[in-house]
Amino acid sequence: MTTPTGAPNLNKTNAPVLTVRDLDIDFWVDGTWYPAVTRNEFTLMPGEVLSIVGESGSGKSTTAMAILGLLPKNSHVEGSIKLGERELVGASERAMRAIRGKEIAMIFQEPMTALNPVYTIGFQIAEMLRAHKAMAPKAARARAIELLTLVEIPDPERRVDSYPHQLSGGQRQRAMIAQALALDPMLLVADEPTTALDVTVQAEILKLMRDLKHRVDAAIILITHDMGVVADMADRIIVMKDGKIVETGDAEKIFKHPEQAYTIQLLNAVPHLGSIVADEGVPMAEDLAEGIEGGATTTHRPEEVAEDPTKRADLAPGVPPVVELHDVAVEYPKRGRTPAFRAVDKFTLSIGQGEVVGLVGESGSGKTTIGRALVGLLPFVQGTANVIGTNIVGASKKDLLQVRKDVSFVFQDPGSSLNPRLPVGESIGEPLLLQKMAKGKDLSNRVEKLLDQVQLPRAMRNRYPHELSGGQRQRVGIARALALNPKLLIADEPTSALDVSVQARVLDLFQELQAQQGFACLFISHDLAVVEILSRRIAVLHHGRLVEMGTREQILSNPIDDYTKRLLAAVPVPDPAEQAIRREQRDKLLAAGVGVEPDEFEVFA
Repeated sequence: MTTPTGAPNLNKTNAPVLTVRDLDIDFWVDGTWYPAVTRNEFTLMPGEVLSIVGESGSGKSTTAMAILGLLPKNSHVEGSIKLGERELVGASERAMRAIRGKEIAMIFQEPMTALNPVYTIGFQIAEMLRAHKAMAPKAARARAIELLTLVEIPDPERRVDSYPHQLSGGQRQRAMIAQALALDPMLLVADEPTTALDVTVQAEILKLMRDLKHRVDAAIILITHDMGVVADMADRIIVMKDGKIVETGDAEKIFKHPEQAYTIQLLNAVPHLGSIVADEGVPMAEDLAEGIEGGATTTHRPEEVAEDPTKRADLAPGVPPVVELHDVAVEYPKRGRTPAFRAVDKFTLSIGQGEVVGLVGESGSGKTTIGRALVGLLPFVQGTANVIGTNIVGASKKDLLQVRKDVSFVFQDPGSSLNPRLPVGESIGEPLLLQKMAKGKDLSNRVEKLLDQVQLPRAMRNRYPHELSGGQRQRVGIARALALNPKLLIADEPTSALDVSVQARVLDLFQELQAQQGFACLFISHDLAVVEILSRRIAVLHHGRLVEMGTREQILSNPIDDYTKRLLAAVPVPDPAEQAIRREQRDKLLAAGVGVEPDEFEVFA
């Protein structure tokens, strides 16, 4: 076996942690065996990070669940999975319970659902310790605090008594990692550990996992569809398609010299931050950690935007903007003893006809709040807010109904936003029916035309949402949003739940439809690489305030705000060499205190 480039501590032992040979996994569905994994083989050494990549349904998570013995009862596993010298295929449930947590630990995608909401994180870590070891409660609590210190949760003596809902997303993920490390396992399985996190928190978690890899010397299986994360973490990569391994090699080989057409297709589908700006002749800043104090730029501070309307949008003369927000604030109303919460304050933004504006920022910055307020789901409590020619500050229900005819929403998760009881054709046609714009044969024809526009077969109108893939559901969501020919489309993280190849197809479709129909769009995302593809202007939001706004070339090449610089430095790129440089730049920014606030990791509650 060839030693992977850059793999740490591989010379400590020649014995592999995990050996998989001739692995076949089938599922019994409706009287038929369906293959999910076919003849998979790989070996994992101590201290090595092996990343398994591929599209949804390629067999990545199925392989991981087989290792842990957590596949459902309708599965059948053949072949060999050895942890050290012990065979796991066919092992008894009692034997697997002794192995899970103690020798193989799992880091799940969504910590809020994986952690028990009614117990403190300290209790949950201690419970695991006491289940596998004869530890007194006091000793288990002390070990839990020690583990929270290891994963760099601030003030671990206090946080040990916090409930999951009282922690930020990044802190919850750290708590889950602490629980996974509690018994010093020899193998960590991380299944999409950063998908639910924004880029800055993701960067912190990846840094933590890199540090722990060297400190605890555990082997790691990293399952993800984010090739930037793979470039940041992986020593060796397995590419899977339709349950089969199509290519394997070290990170340098896979990223720089892929051999298989599918691997090339997968890499080409990945948005690369700065690629469009560079293609247009505006190079990305070579070193974000330099030039913090100066540098000529034409981006605008929010106070400049408020004073000079010409800096708000490149509007055609005499053409009114679709959205004109000036010094607005948005509040969540008071509930019982909970006072009103101001989520957005002193925000100014203009969107011209046919313009796509990207709104970026971390989770909790107020991005979705602004989108909801633009359709009247939350109130603007100050300033002026003109949407499609109507001032919606204090607007009546009748006025809001009129505005909503011209404003549509594309949601992050179409699986939960589409009615599961309606066929997708009825979901698409529902807005037309409710607005009394079409019925009968005319409605049916318009639904078919919308399916054509989003490149879905017309026969799919009779299927239900659960029968469609994630990418197909998102296309249905876009078709429904376009049913009323909106003048403004609000897209709230519409591609974050999709794997890279499906995301690329949805983004291409979105660009085509926007060019054809000319609707204005507020594109909300924490993925700057996606925003770069779609948006001509970018607004940066932080703690409910606009900190910077400009063209994508200005924001990505010459950011003037420290927070924007930190946001850009946190975005992983699908190139191991470039990502290593960006990591160093980000560390310099953090060491200099750029964009970091004292309460950055404070508890939410």
